[in-house]
Amino acid sequence: MGKPKQSFRIPLPDGSNLSMAIFATKKDPAAEVISVQITRIVDDNWVTDARLAVYRSPEGNYSQLPDREKPSQTTS
Repeated sequence: MGKPKQSFRIPLPDGSNLSMAIFATKKDPAAEVISVQITRIVDDNWVTDARLAVYRSPEGNYSQLPDREKPSQTTS
């Protein structure tokens, strides 16, 4: 995915981060993907502990997307 339309992040008490980003879809700019994830730094690399992605259709219907990669993978 490209650059998010909006993104939000808050630090959690254990040092990890909870973030949410909203992306336009490639096929239909009126649709969006909302991504929520928990990340932390391990050995100077960002690691994703959990991720949830939801598709919002142009009509306003929501559906959960399958995981694109397993949790605990290094992110950039």
